[in-house]
Amino acid sequence: AMVLHQRLYNLGRTAQTVVVVSNPEQQLSLTPKATLAVFWRPEADPMYLWLKAFHIISVITWFAGIFYLPRLFVYHASVEDEISNERFKVMEDKLYRLIMTPSMLVALGLGFWMLLQGWAALSTAYWIWVKLVLVLGLVGYHLNCGRMVRLFAEDRQKHSERYFRIYNELPVLLLVLVVLLVVIKPF
Repeated sequence: AMVLHQRLYNLGRTAQTVVVVSNPEQQLSLTPKATLAVFWRPEADPMYLWLKAFHIISVITWFAGIFYLPRLFVYHASVEDEISNERFKVMEDKLYRLIMTPSMLVALGLGFWMLLQGWAALSTAYWIWVKLVLVLGLVGYHLNCGRMVRLFAEDRQKHSERYFRIYNELPVLLLVLVVLLVVIKPF
């Protein structure tokens, strides 16, 4: 019997695989994992939708910090008075510890949970692997921001305002790539 796998993209949702059998009387014998890979539709699972909603919320709050902290670095690198220097130290530390890091941990945890739920279907999609590499890059960027917060706190940061203006643009590029991968699922 001939089995044809055809991918359908339903308005940006996860690809669904349709199995067409040339002989309707013939039964398919699929393993449970193969059945999940063939028929899993995340939009049909309410738990997955809740995870996805809170994942998106935590990613938004994480990126608010990722966009704002390097902008603080731009301004901090140009201050010359001690009062402003100390004010920026407090702002950077609180933003990193109280907003960015918890948001990142929640986003990663929920993302991992969603990945586990749909692993049979997602593990064969190349776009998810590229997305995971980009997310690792974002985690590295986040950790590097933490290192810079410590260097500013110790008055050992030597980068210029111009450096931080360029550094501030990197997460924008990564975000655009991740969103395009998730929405378009090109491969």
